[in-house]
Amino acid sequence: MPPAENHIRNNMRIAKFLAALALAAALAVIVNTHQPFGSQLPALGPLFSPFTGFWQNAEPVATDGAWTPSFSALEAPVRVVFDERMVPHIFAENLSDAAFIQGYITARDRLWQMDFISRAAVGRISELIGERALEYDRRQRRKGMLVAAENALKGWSRSSEELALLQAYSDGVNAFTASLRPADYPLEFKLMGYAPEPWEPLKCAIFFKYMAESLCSRNDDIPASNTYELLGAELFEELFPEYNPKQSPVIPESVAWNFEKMPLEHQTAAPEPEMMSELIRHKQLPQPPDGIGSNNWAVAGSKTASGYPILCNDPHLGLRLPAIWYEVQLSVPGINAYGVSLPGIPGIIIGFNENIAWGVTNVGHDVLDWYKVKWADEEKNTYYYGGQTETVGRLVEVIKVRGREKPVLDTVKYTVWGPVVYEDDSLHQDMAMHWLALDVPAPKPFYEIGTFLRLMKGQGYEDYAAALRSYESPAQNFAFAGKSGDIAITVNGNLPLKRSEQGRFVQDGSDPENGWYGFIPRDQIPQVRNPERGFVSSANQNSTGPGYPYYYNGRFDNYRGRYINRRLEEMDSITVEDMMALQLDNYSILAEEGVPILLALLDSANSPLGNHPDVQALRQWDFRFEKDAKAPVLFDRWLKEARRSAFDELYTLEDSVEVIIPEPWLLLSLMGGQPGHAIFDMQGTTIRETAADVVRLALEKVMEEESPQDWSTYKNTQIGHLARIGAFSSGPIDVGGFGDAPNAIKEDHGPSWRMVVALGEPVQAFGVYPGGQSGNPGSPYYQSMIEQWTEGRYNPLFLMKGPGDRSHPVRYMAVFESGNR
Repeated sequence: MPPAENHIRNNMRIAKFLAALALAAALAVIVNTHQPFGSQLPALGPLFSPFTGFWQNAEPVATDGAWTPSFSALEAPVRVVFDERMVPHIFAENLSDAAFIQGYITARDRLWQMDFISRAAVGRISELIGERALEYDRRQRRKGMLVAAENALKGWSRSSEELALLQAYSDGVNAFTASLRPADYPLEFKLMGYAPEPWEPLKCAIFFKYMAESLCSRNDDIPASNTYELLGAELFEELFPEYNPKQSPVIPESVAWNFEKMPLEHQTAAPEPEMMSELIRHKQLPQPPDGIGSNNWAVAGSKTASGYPILCNDPHLGLRLPAIWYEVQLSVPGINAYGVSLPGIPGIIIGFNENIAWGVTNVGHDVLDWYKVKWADEEKNTYYYGGQTETVGRLVEVIKVRGREKPVLDTVKYTVWGPVVYEDDSLHQDMAMHWLALDVPAPKPFYEIGTFLRLMKGQGYEDYAAALRSYESPAQNFAFAGKSGDIAITVNGNLPLKRSEQGRFVQDGSDPENGWYGFIPRDQIPQVRNPERGFVSSANQNSTGPGYPYYYNGRFDNYRGRYINRRLEEMDSITVEDMMALQLDNYSILAEEGVPILLALLDSANSPLGNHPDVQALRQWDFRFEKDAKAPVLFDRWLKEARRSAFDELYTLEDSVEVIIPEPWLLLSLMGGQPGHAIFDMQGTTIRETAADVVRLALEKVMEEESPQDWSTYKNTQIGHLARIGAFSSGPIDVGGFGDAPNAIKEDHGPSWRMVVALGEPVQAFGVYPGGQSGNPGSPYYQSMIEQWTEGRYNPLFLMKGPGDRSHPVRYMAVFESGNR
């Protein structure tokens, strides 16, 4: 061995030892002070064994080109080039081989993450960690998460192309798992004391439904029904309007809807909310975090310095380790695409090739409705529907619990709407859930996996449009840019046909008229190609203005989209650096509009606090949520306290009954336009307060309490481990950002992938995510990009032209041989 190579290998051994030593210290702390999810940890002996314990996990399984496995499943050799960030660039002769190796490589880096999520999504955590997860598992079972995945797979299986890809990917995952000894298992398996399961196409579907749960399960039916009952129709409609008049929708309001609206069959007048004669006592299911969403946009060549379009995307999801995304390039005849995949699903979800780029954000339409079940017998065997009785289906859920000899059995009843999730004999308010993600997909040429496959091979707008037609759920805003000059955005997916206000409240499950009327025809969903303004964008705001012919409801952003559209309108001769700066922009229109209103009301109250140094600093603030700034801390605390004071009657009910609280934009609108409104009159006082009183009292309360001096400390952004193991988490990150700014970094949510793609000759792309390619806490590639992400730096994304391309640094190439040769 040459001296230089020997020196390198010695240094690697030393690094491995030091990494393992540090990991040992961390694990000792975990074993003695922390149990993930309250679980019982394995015995210390196996965990610390030098032969089977954590020492085996100090670095990735393979780090050089000597790694040349052979598989009979491959039809031809596959070459995988690993670049300096350990991104695999997969070159295969066919799609099946590419999917097999993608599964193999992804499992090599993310096996525990894949296995854990596939169990958690369908309610199988109790079998790993015991009683602490039982209620979570029961909830996932009652929602029908496994049924949703099984139904999705039924649809996907109609496409032989997609089923073959899912099977090849699964075979690759299993090939890697089969190569492991227990000593080689990822660390979390050892720490939690279990082994990986075989992968199968159903687990791919489970992972897809796990994302759907995060993106399209939000609903307000129960709290909205209660709030309607408490406030009455007039005040409810005033405090909860369905559209912000300042909104800047995804599809510009200048777009004409040149089609004839589909009539709703058997449409009747919109009924009053079904359960208004009583409050609903059920506790609402845990909801996805407020503000979960994303940004994407594409600017036309007429607005860029290069003359070619630029596409940008930064999906805002939970910040977790291992990271939710996995970078990859897939190259086969007819496809050469780069982007990010979801560990557990073949293909590329967000990415680009030499001709087009695409990115997605969440649509936010409400696709989950609740129905009160009217039982026809005391045993709950039958229920009323359409003037007749229907027999419920029964699914016995068998929940294994670690530490119990026998499993827990939970029988879930299924109606025409879906599972009876809420069932309590003492309340007499049993309710069934109809969720789009539970439906079996309709027959079609291809499905969601096929959508992304067609985007990967797309050459222009027509390919993009064709790829989207079969995508159903979760609905996404698909932004597009093509080298030929086209830009477009489509609010894409199955969007329910509803009458006005249908789905806002709990409905009568005995009336078939309360079901959806189908879906908005695909040629009538909101979309635009090459708009006059020279850009398309979305940030989870309303899909359209009020002029769109079809009704929809949901949760929508009110600030990011407005700011992004305003900035893109202002910009010209746009560069990649300009687009990066917009993704990293910490400016918020919420502060721009809110601060003057709060200060004006404070001044009208003649409060001496108006001269307080912190308030004076707020007067000079530029509305940017920078990490070292103090003003945003005061603004955030002040607005939240004022909101709590203004809607105190509703907040005081939260512990006893589910309610909804008016949004900040509505509060500011009332403060600025109706400061004497009755909602500002506070409980428990003898005087009638106005908005000025609420603002003054809120500031006085805030000033009485100590708070961190800078925004970063106050916000306390951290990237936690998926199993809540503190030693495998990031710890506090010193970073700015705000949920209502383009750079929407919050405590544990934010830009999970930033990508900027400049089409042209050649295509140039840049990206970063807060994590690393490896899921192994002992790997240098576990958190390798967090610092870059925090500082707003990007990596060049290397779309290799072939396995021999060395225009950017690479680490090594592995050749996977075909066992048939």
